[in-house]
Amino acid sequence: MAAVTVSPKYQVVIPKEVREKLGLSPGQKIQVVVQGDRIVLIPVRPTKQMRGFLKGIDTSVDREGDRV
Repeated sequence: MAAVTVSPKYQVVIPKEVREKLGLSPGQKIQVVVQGDRIVLIPVRPTKQMRGFLKGIDTSVDREGDRV
């Protein structure tokens, strides 16, 4: 786990290991979410990149009568 410092302009640098692991690039958008006392950073992925990520998911679940 890496620690970062908040600059006087409230900026932080994402450590190189994290950037490489997540494939982040300069200018990429990141969603910021507050969960309790934590800050969660979620990379925003292009829709084209998300295509097919649910391939093979089991859709045979019991549904209510009005949910067809």
